[in-house]
Amino acid sequence: MRAVVVGAGNVGVFLASDLRSAGHDITVLEADPDLVAELAAAHPEVCWVAGDGCEYNTLERIGLARADVVVAATGDDEDNLVVSLLAKQEFAVPRVVGRVNHPKNEWMFNQTWGVDVAVSTPHLLSAVVEEAVSVGSLVRLLRLDASGVRLVEVTLSASSTACEHNLAELGMPRDATVVAVVRRGNVVVPRGDTHLEAGDEILALVGPDSEDEVRRLLTGAPGAG
Repeated sequence: MRAVVVGAGNVGVFLASDLRSAGHDITVLEADPDLVAELAAAHPEVCWVAGDGCEYNTLERIGLARADVVVAATGDDEDNLVVSLLAKQEFAVPRVVGRVNHPKNEWMFNQTWGVDVAVSTPHLLSAVVEEAVSVGSLVRLLRLDASGVRLVEVTLSASSTACEHNLAELGMPRDATVVAVVRRGNVVVPRGDTHLEAGDEILALVGPDSEDEVRRLLTGAPGAG
């Protein structure tokens, strides 16, 4: 995979190093030439380029059209949106990931601005906290793409009507699917005859129109309508 990371802050540097260690071809574009020189000496395995990621000519110079993935990882949301839009519309990059620095701006990180996946650290932290303390409620873990598909988690409470039923009996919506069941620290690959128990952690992919129905099926108490 050939990935281009725009922004050499802590996030960009860690991401570049991590992806390179996994064997991927990584180019990092950073506006500060002094920082680029410093990072190139410290991490010669990564291609570091000095330039403005918001300029078309710079992106063309580094061959952005050949990238499989672009990550707009600067500390400025406006810059990340411009990079994402250029990457998608001008260079037809298949996958564009945009870093959201301020949660109030997340609504803009969508397909209109060329963003396939928006990553908001504050929202991810909120999801992790919710997942750690919430039993019997649906927690959004991650939005996977601009279509609104999300990875959600539910830890079944003893009062959930899903307990003591098989997955096939739940009648999940057509645009939702259970991808894993975690039971007592072990992953259970879900099948139609998988029997659900209180305490099971259910991971599911849900479309934007099916989240409410999935919530009802997995968290509803007897008599809930």
